[in-house]
Amino acid sequence: MRSVRKGVVVALVLGTMISAGCGQKKPPTNPMPPAAVPGGGVTAPEKPAQRVEEATPVATEPIAEDTIGAKSLDDLNRDSPLKPAFFPLDSAELDADGQAVVQGNAELLKKYSSWVITIEGHCDERGTAEYNLALGERRAVAVKTYLVSLGISPDRVRTVSYGKEFPFDPGHAETSWSKNRRAHFVITAK
Repeated sequence: MRSVRKGVVVALVLGTMISAGCGQKKPPTNPMPPAAVPGGGVTAPEKPAQRVEEATPVATEPIAEDTIGAKSLDDLNRDSPLKPAFFPLDSAELDADGQAVVQGNAELLKKYSSWVITIEGHCDERGTAEYNLALGERRAVAVKTYLVSLGISPDRVRTVSYGKEFPFDPGHAETSWSKNRRAHFVITAK
């Protein structure tokens, strides 16, 4: 009984090895003889088709827009791609220049759709703290409303007012005050 089993196992192993060896094709070793051409000439034999390797992709420098998304939140806010929108004195209405800035920021926010931002409303030093806090809030809300009208989800936008507490320019003249009347964009999550 054992010898029969041994014989069957050996036959199976040999059969498997033979069938595995038969399944592979060997390339022809002898080239075909030259073919005769009418008129007595001879043509070169056709070359067998050769495998063409695909080129390995070459690493390229990332484009500028891609480097923005790779930055940390601190780096993004230090060199912010989002520009502040400025306001006239005692106003929370976006003029044409402010609207253009917010439209540019909206395009960037559409491209980086995972970003969450906070719009900070700021004022110049004139007026009471309470008045400037309320004006800063109206400025931040006006910008948020415009962003939402441009297709940015309201869930991605927070607002806060700092009034006159954090001036961009600490000067005490109109050139400084005009820089402080703004809606400032801060990226709070990526």
